[in-house]
Amino acid sequence: MFIVALTGGIGSGKTTIADRLAELGAGVVDTDQLSRELTADGGPMLPAIREAFGGTVFQPDGRLDRSALRRLVFDDPQSRARLESILHPPIRQRMLERIDRLDTPYAVIVVPLLFETGQQSLADRVLVVDVPESVQIERVRKRNGLTVPEIERIVASQTPREERLARADDIIDNSGPPENLESQIQRIHRRYLDLCQASPHETNTSR
Repeated sequence: MFIVALTGGIGSGKTTIADRLAELGAGVVDTDQLSRELTADGGPMLPAIREAFGGTVFQPDGRLDRSALRRLVFDDPQSRARLESILHPPIRQRMLERIDRLDTPYAVIVVPLLFETGQQSLADRVLVVDVPESVQIERVRKRNGLTVPEIERIVASQTPREERLARADDIIDNSGPPENLESQIQRIHRRYLDLCQASPHETNTSR
């Protein structure tokens, strides 16, 4: 199957783009959603998280305190690396399983930490959703209620914007109003349909 890796910084609009490509017929696998599945109430990764970080990142009823965990890992690079070592392998495995089950012209894997985890090797094309850092900060502040310093720490932990753009095969500019997106999405969708028809190949998720 032809695989597109969709990435971008926090607040860039990855979900919006992925949802629209899904409406147009692409098969979408979102690694953030897989992470939430693995860490939901009773999720299989909760025991490992509790063992690594203790009860301070859990609520009294046993549910994961995502805000406390986020503060911890973005204040401490070692804690972030420990959490990633717990979550990234099962997320990758579940992602590959979902790709194998798709029956769509092409697959879109939404991976915020694409370059940080080296998973661009799974994809035929890398699609970057791009916005200026100032736009990221304002959108995340309104959406999540985080403080500007909290958002800046998250942005600083991700691949720099310039590097993402340099490593992209395709770019969608999401810095403007929503109505500017549709023509870009339609164009990129048609391009991917053309590419997967021109280069048919067997699904290969062992790359």
